[in-house]
Amino acid sequence: MDKKEFIAKRAAQELKHGDVVNLGIGLPTMVANHVPKGIKVLLQSENGLIGVGATAEPGKENPYITNAGGGYITVIPGASFFHSADSFGIIRGGHVDVTILGALQVDKKGNLANWMVPNKKVPGMGGAMDLVVGAKRVIIAMEHTAKGSHKILEECTFPLTAVEVVDMIITDMGVIEVTDKGLELIEIAPGVTVEEVQAATGCELIISDNLKVINVA
Repeated sequence: MDKKEFIAKRAAQELKHGDVVNLGIGLPTMVANHVPKGIKVLLQSENGLIGVGATAEPGKENPYITNAGGGYITVIPGASFFHSADSFGIIRGGHVDVTILGALQVDKKGNLANWMVPNKKVPGMGGAMDLVVGAKRVIIAMEHTAKGSHKILEECTFPLTAVEVVDMIITDMGVIEVTDKGLELIEIAPGVTVEEVQAATGCELIISDNLKVINVA
């Protein structure tokens, strides 16, 4: 299992029956393929859709059905299509239970930077700014480091998307909760040591007394 699939499978475990869930572009869209059996959620896409299904199989893509990042998707029976303005009304109105997003950086206060690397051309912030303040719970799903550089920091150095909005960080190395006291490591990937997670993190971690090993079997 590659890192991204591992992260997506663990992130999917955070979904609860009946949740309205928004999945950000990139890795988070993979969560749609791993919703646990017996759990029914409504996946929302900010381009104007509730009822997102799994990723479309190669050769079976419908050019008119895509997620917000332009990726081809399927829809579940009863899916609803609407204007993007209505979609953002749903988000800003607090009707999304969980949003799962990628990130460039997250820091110990739960500050998020996920839209711009200084001095590089970017397409824009997209819906992230609205999602992180409109959703009831914000989960970041990302690889723990980027080419060996820390992505979880004492303080973000990239322009922020929003301040103190992140509730949980799920990476290929562990699961971290954002608390009032700092970042608490509550689960660790199989075969990884606490020392390795700490070395790959740019701030001091609190280690849970009930630290568990991630199980995505």
